[in-house]
Amino acid sequence: MSEKQKLNLNRVSMPKQKPEARVHNFSEVALGYTQEQAREEASRCIQCKNPKCMEGCPVGIDIPGFIKAIAEDDLPRAARILKDKNSLPGICGRVCPQETQCEMTCVLAKKGSPIAIGRLERYVADWEQSHPKAIEQRKENVKPSSKKVAVIGSGPAGLTCAADLAKLGHEVTIMEALHVTGGVLTYGIPEFRLPKEIVRREVNYVASLGVKIKLDNVIGKISTVDELLQNGYDAVFLAPGAGAPMFLNIPGENLSGVYSANEFLTRTNLMKAYLFPQYDTPIQVGQRVAVFGGGNVAMDASRCALRLGAKEVYIIYRRSEVEMPARAEERENAKEEGVIFKLLSNPKRFIGNEQGRVTSVELYEMELGEPDESGRRRPIPRPGSEFIMDIDIAIPALGTKPNPIIPSSTAGLELTKWGTVKTDEATGRTSKARVWCGGDMATGSATVISAMGAARRAANDIHAFLTSREG
Repeated sequence: MSEKQKLNLNRVSMPKQKPEARVHNFSEVALGYTQEQAREEASRCIQCKNPKCMEGCPVGIDIPGFIKAIAEDDLPRAARILKDKNSLPGICGRVCPQETQCEMTCVLAKKGSPIAIGRLERYVADWEQSHPKAIEQRKENVKPSSKKVAVIGSGPAGLTCAADLAKLGHEVTIMEALHVTGGVLTYGIPEFRLPKEIVRREVNYVASLGVKIKLDNVIGKISTVDELLQNGYDAVFLAPGAGAPMFLNIPGENLSGVYSANEFLTRTNLMKAYLFPQYDTPIQVGQRVAVFGGGNVAMDASRCALRLGAKEVYIIYRRSEVEMPARAEERENAKEEGVIFKLLSNPKRFIGNEQGRVTSVELYEMELGEPDESGRRRPIPRPGSEFIMDIDIAIPALGTKPNPIIPSSTAGLELTKWGTVKTDEATGRTSKARVWCGGDMATGSATVISAMGAARRAANDIHAFLTSREG
């Protein structure tokens, strides 16, 4: 770069709904870049000779390439570059934590704001959707392999693996336990963060590649993994996610009015409580809601509760905000909407009335000690600091773990001590021949993009296996 060239260190802001308006609706909060805003942001990229941003991308997108195409107003090229490595760009552009991955390694981050890679990805994906004929559907010059692969689950890992294998010529069938596709993208992430229509269009793209999708198909009940392998499938990729909720394990947690975040968000998203009164979903919100946890799921649950009519919503978190795993953007949005952060607090017990409904929670005040195995400072209760807080709904948002239905019905599938499927991180191979695994079933609750990265690695290894003598 010449001395005459000056770095633009300030990124273009993303337009979004005002807090006082959006707290009363489930429409998308972030409104997306205009053409001019996207071009201006893309023009900030200095096109490094050694782009570190790509090292931070789990699916290996040519980030400088698609950004340069935006700056040059060649959006068809930008879309082709994205779709080459990422079948779900509209989803990733909205929910992936770019700030801790590709954007964190951007050269501009050393002196100012990194390129808004996620926002630009979203812009291109949305442009492609509104210009369906602008990009020729390129047929891969790959001879059909005659090999059949069963993909269990239609979340981010399942969709990614299925798309990659279909592009390589294999016959792929996705088997989804629910009556709709998308997995956690549909039941777990609220409409205001990831509209269901975005998920549907990405699923439709995967289906357009020739992938078959079977709904209401609970593997472990309707058929087992062994039966799939015995009845014509050459390989199985396990990606059912981690849908079993974790709890606080404190007294009173079985009181009425205590939801797991998993149940609360499923009722809101999948059962369409957010469309009341069009859909009268059985969900009680109350006036004072306490959400326990500090991750993105806690932010989602608290913001849904406000939109569903709660007057006061609290985030109860045992550490300080510095240690919160939730994205900074989601914390900011929650605060703007009126969520109250009650930090350095931890529940001791729930208290109920004679009818068995929760009425309050007893909390400890906490202080931070030395770092624990996560690298965050360990929270320690302050003796004698207990206090009572009145609530009428409690929502533990502590993460999830894999449902045991597949492991319990699959002989030879080795698990970790956490109940996840033991896999080779580089290939996704499990202890069972012809079975691979990726996403939350292998790692526990993690990000969408990390699940997609694992799925791409597994798809490459499955392809190598199917096209070798071994397969």
